[in-house]
Amino acid sequence: GAEVVFSVDCAKLKEYFLPGDREFDRIYFNFPHCGRKAGVVKNRELLGRFFRSCADVLAEEGEVHVALCNGQGGTPADRPPREWHNSWQIVAVAAGAGFILSHVHPFEAETVHGYKCTGYRSEDKSFCVEGALNHIFTRSTPPPCFTPVSCKTQVGSQKVSFQVPQVLVDKINRGFLELNSSHPVRTIKEKLSAGLSQAFPLQNTNSCLPLLHQGHPDGVCHSNLFWITLSPQEAPSTEDKSQGLENTVLFSHFGQDTDKKMQEGCPIPKQFYLRPSLLPHAQAMIKKEAFSPGTIHVLSGPVFRKCRISPHSMPVFHEMLVVLAVSRGTENSCVQMLVDNIQTTTNSLHQAVSGIKPSISLQEATGLETELNDFAAFERQLGEIQHFICVGTEPDPSGSCVGVIRTASHGLKSSELVVVSASLNLDLLAMLLCGISDWRMLWTWDRRFLRQFPEGELRLFQSFSIYPPSYVHDVSFWLPDGEQFDEVAFHTLARRVSGEMVVSIQLRDSFQQPGTGRRSLCYRVTFQSCDRALSCREAAEMQLHFREEMQQHLGVTLR
Repeated sequence: GAEVVFSVDCAKLKEYFLPGDREFDRIYFNFPHCGRKAGVVKNRELLGRFFRSCADVLAEEGEVHVALCNGQGGTPADRPPREWHNSWQIVAVAAGAGFILSHVHPFEAETVHGYKCTGYRSEDKSFCVEGALNHIFTRSTPPPCFTPVSCKTQVGSQKVSFQVPQVLVDKINRGFLELNSSHPVRTIKEKLSAGLSQAFPLQNTNSCLPLLHQGHPDGVCHSNLFWITLSPQEAPSTEDKSQGLENTVLFSHFGQDTDKKMQEGCPIPKQFYLRPSLLPHAQAMIKKEAFSPGTIHVLSGPVFRKCRISPHSMPVFHEMLVVLAVSRGTENSCVQMLVDNIQTTTNSLHQAVSGIKPSISLQEATGLETELNDFAAFERQLGEIQHFICVGTEPDPSGSCVGVIRTASHGLKSSELVVVSASLNLDLLAMLLCGISDWRMLWTWDRRFLRQFPEGELRLFQSFSIYPPSYVHDVSFWLPDGEQFDEVAFHTLARRVSGEMVVSIQLRDSFQQPGTGRRSLCYRVTFQSCDRALSCREAAEMQLHFREEMQQHLGVTLR
């Protein structure tokens, strides 16, 4: 009952089917080849034309199946894998047409009814399919369009709007913690809250917490903050500013230089920054006595921190802050109760997802400087820490820091009370519990991610984009004379220019020119997407744009 069409050019599929007949659910191309002694380059070109042609006739959620002989594809699934330059590079070629590799499995001709391997031109020369693989491709989400985004927030009694930093435009107001969300970070937050509510009276703070803080926080490296400048018509009045400061106190709002300027009567610049922590909001609650001793108060929301690029270093994540006032002398037992409760809930979640019990440990804050991840290192800037909460799962049973615990007595009217707080990185917890290897996947727009967590059910994540191609570029430049190089700004610029397509930046060489003392750095930049197609051409264009932006914004001289 099938229609058979002969003499079809695989590079011009839409020419053989009417528009109404083009929505194919499956397109199969078994063992494509240019013929004769065609080399890998010509066969790559054939595949490239074929994939671009498929994009014209494939249904939105359709699949393209391409069977290749062992080693031709150039993926780790080949046994043994062939050298990349000597393969057909099928994943990179497909990316040029907007496809990602979603599955690979052995090609088994005997399982297909009526399929016969006839050999070379039906002659006795056999066609070897041993170790052959079937590669299944699906459509990628389109490249993001980073148009400028404005956001409104409260400063004191006045609403102000500001332009969101470009690196964060696709991450602002995503609503992952809202009631109708099935995102893993919300599920984990709700499960942890439910566990805590069994041990303590619990109150969720659902009010809209301001996104902006004002001033210069002491102890925090300024290059780690996303600074925001309001236009004059948007800047709050002096009265509103004082109210805003009261609501968003951060240890000390102004640094020593700013305090000195205030004492000398100098004007203070209207500087704001995206909140790096929810701790100031808890401190404001304590100061205003909106805080019930013996009751756990839970605050949650996204926080923003500039950081270096790595699979576990995120410029934005969802923080869950648990705050409890207890009688002085009982804080240590309270800390242990909190950790035991978090451990019980996390164990239950992880065993339900993977069947493996994680190791959760409470580690003293002293002596861990060399082992801190970016989350823990920044938390240390915010104030004194008593303990780190570490969760260990395979393949890293030693543990990754996902939370910190503090105890403090300042801000309380009663000297008999001590505040215990636990700050948890919900995104890191979601990655560890669900087996997500790259933080960027949590923010993907591809609907296949959330489909794996129906109605908030936590499951072991199965990536829909496997063996994504990576593209390596080096960049070398002279530093401005006498200036320190801000590596965090360098990484943040790479994030912005590439739209989070840079997965790694490694220092390859540092050189100081004899005589002049000029210093040069060479970095290796690796482009790779975890959830969408990224072609070689796109990566090269990003690299060129990155070089231009480096000269303009970092003041370096390219070599």
